[in-house]
Amino acid sequence: MNNIGIFLDRDGTINHEVDFLRLPTDLKLIEGSAAAIQEANKLGWKVFIITNQSGIARGILTEEQLRHIHKVLIEKLEANGAAIDAIYYCPHHPEVGQPPYRMECDCRKPKIGMLKYAVNDFNISLQNSFIIGDKLIDIQTGNNSGMTSILVLTGYGREELKHCREQNVHIDYVAENLFDAIQFVKRTVYQEQHSNTSPYLKS
Repeated sequence: MNNIGIFLDRDGTINHEVDFLRLPTDLKLIEGSAAAIQEANKLGWKVFIITNQSGIARGILTEEQLRHIHKVLIEKLEANGAAIDAIYYCPHHPEVGQPPYRMECDCRKPKIGMLKYAVNDFNISLQNSFIIGDKLIDIQTGNNSGMTSILVLTGYGREELKHCREQNVHIDYVAENLFDAIQFVKRTVYQEQHSNTSPYLKS
């Protein structure tokens, strides 16, 4: 179980959606998100945030400002008994901004570059892991990496669910929110651990 990773989108999944969040004062946790992360912590799973932050490429905020926002986010979660093992972000955009941020990178979701960092840093098994987000690109990231993908209906989730269905993008589970998503993860891991063909029993 120690090689299970829970990969979370940030905006619309953990905190309320704000287009190009650039002020820490605008960061508000979605109800139940800290409790969900706390459950994952208690079960020994590694919890990561993976987030596209093209606002940096667009000149809307700097990496220093983003680090401060993430510091505040970590503090808010810790105040509610929840911990994040690492945050990975992509500051790039393939068509907007100036070098070095305007580039075709391997880390921008739905590509899986950020996931590879977590695999290397924490010995995570993507096959055993889960991605949770409110956008089609989060689900595509999960499908591209072999993870179990969960779409939450917070943030842009309800609108994005329509796009997923229109494009026949496979979703493993649709959750009302992050707390609901973690309950699905718990059920899935329990069932797989008691199956003779469980991938969760692999080292």
